[in-house]
Amino acid sequence: MVLYKDEVYNIVGAAFNVANMLGCGFLEAVYQEALEIEFKNTRVPFESPKRMTIDYNGITLNKEYIADFVCYGNIIVEIKAIKQITEIEEAQIINYLKVAKMPVGLVINFGGTKLRWKRYADTRNT
Repeated sequence: MVLYKDEVYNIVGAAFNVANMLGCGFLEAVYQEALEIEFKNTRVPFESPKRMTIDYNGITLNKEYIADFVCYGNIIVEIKAIKQITEIEEAQIINYLKVAKMPVGLVINFGGTKLRWKRYADTRNT
């Protein structure tokens, strides 16, 4: 069973709509703003940006991280506009899932010649 299959499908579909309209070559902030519009148009519930705290050894740190989107209350969505997703982006989303205690994360990359996306899951948070 794939967790949040329909929700991920809706999020990725909205990203493909943005990619088809804008193409590649813009900054990440452009895609983020366009994706907010697309989420509203397609009725994907989201929060953006979403501030999240980080706990260390039972203490909440002053530093926060800011997720690009949290959709459906349970899916972290990180937007990139880079040549390709690397281990750095993968480590980032995995850490975000741990900190946020959310089960599913997506990295959506608008930076290549076509849209690329990858799903990540933290089964500890299901």
